[in-house]
Amino acid sequence: MKAAVLHGNEDIRYEEFPTPETGPGMLKVRVRATGICGSDVPRVLHNGAHFYPIVLGHEFAGDVVEVGEGVDCLTVGDTVSGAPLVPCLRCDDCMRGNYALCRHYSFIGSREQGSFADYVVIPAINAVWYDPAIPYHQAAMFEPSTVALHGLFCNEYRGGEDVAILGGGTIGLFAMQWAKIFGARSVTVFDIDEGRLALAKRLGADYAVNTRRDSYREEAMAPTNGRGFGQVFETAGSTATMHMAFELAANKAGVCFIGTPHVDMTFTPKLWENMNRKEFRLTGSWMSYSAPFPGREWELTAHYFATGQLRFDPALIFRTYPMSAAAEAFALYKDPSQVHGKIMLVNE
Repeated sequence: MKAAVLHGNEDIRYEEFPTPETGPGMLKVRVRATGICGSDVPRVLHNGAHFYPIVLGHEFAGDVVEVGEGVDCLTVGDTVSGAPLVPCLRCDDCMRGNYALCRHYSFIGSREQGSFADYVVIPAINAVWYDPAIPYHQAAMFEPSTVALHGLFCNEYRGGEDVAILGGGTIGLFAMQWAKIFGARSVTVFDIDEGRLALAKRLGADYAVNTRRDSYREEAMAPTNGRGFGQVFETAGSTATMHMAFELAANKAGVCFIGTPHVDMTFTPKLWENMNRKEFRLTGSWMSYSAPFPGREWELTAHYFATGQLRFDPALIFRTYPMSAAAEAFALYKDPSQVHGKIMLVNE
């Protein structure tokens, strides 16, 4: 098969690569569309791969073309997205259903060959069937949707609250939609990009606030009559938005950090004291899994994509490249400020 193979730092080549074999309990999927995740960028550009050569890619959708021995839940021709985590299913965390916390896991497109290829082989338990009416490029966004929804579950989300989404990227815009689907009183998205804020409004946000404006704090508090937000989801992983979460949270709020920081950060005593004085709950969120594996995050994404209540806008995808142009696509991330949304690779 052909694949975009990473041979070394900034060395990704579209070339012949061994087609993976379909063992017992496995499925072979013909990859139709696969997204570039933010976690793929350091693997390609900053010496972040576990080994070389490797085929990256873990956000994908396609068609089942081969079924391994013992698999009876799916058949050839089914459309599936793939949950990339491969937990051990034996450790204490897995036995409790906390698969993302497994210490003995593997991961498709990171620790084993992934979806930047014609074909990917995955455990049948990792395949999530979806309605074939859903376009491949939309179904390739299952994983970011599930990451957003897992954050809501970690935050013990409940409807009727004013919700703040800090960061209007792909995960932030899905988190906004999930908050709306499950009964938010209002949802406000915060970002510095007017294009992403306009997209947030199109997808259903009640308010969109540009934090570059000097008046953003007044704008932010207006929808809540100054109380602050009962549910706060940080999705950007930046120091500024993590600080902002402490300021925007209401008394007794739930604050969830979904975004992953990449630099050291500090909090002043006054800023940190917000957590004490407001008595808000602070939690993290890691990946997107629950029991039974891969979890309700994946089942609900399939359902709400199919009903159209979880909405897809073409602007969620910044650019689409053929798989053969993977190197060109990754070169854009040398200046990440120029990338506004998901970059999708497709097999022609």
